[in-house]
Amino acid sequence: MSTAPETDSTDGVLAEQLLRLTRRLHRIQKRHLEPLGITPAQSRLLRLVSCVEGDRPPRMADLAARLEVVPRAVTTLVDGLEAAGCVRRAPDPANRRVIRIELTDSGRETLRRLRSARTDAAEEILAPLTAEQRDQLGGLLDALTDAPRGRHC
Repeated sequence: MSTAPETDSTDGVLAEQLLRLTRRLHRIQKRHLEPLGITPAQSRLLRLVSCVEGDRPPRMADLAARLEVVPRAVTTLVDGLEAAGCVRRAPDPANRRVIRIELTDSGRETLRRLRSARTDAAEEILAPLTAEQRDQLGGLLDALTDAPRGRHC
């Protein structure tokens, strides 16, 4: 007798649990970000700009590639963050046709508040877990996402 049906059933249950968790994460994160006037997608872009900004501010195309979205989606996100005063478009000094996205002082302050909101959301989500379970979950998630431990962008 084959074990495939049992494996399929277990995988199906795990997949459903992950989908439910993803929806819950999105709802909680959205609720914690709402007072900041920022969407989860805008928050991800803002964090990414802050991570990449060290050497040179990123280009729109760089952001689209890192976010794995089409450039038009980044334009919409940048438009919203620019209107909120969090980022600004700046011409690249080496090539004036290239536009780079820079954080503003207001964007840095929003990022600070964003980190606090994300910490609160994470605490709400992880509240049922012990410290040991949280560590185990972190290791499992790293294995599933191919992300090095501690990567923040």
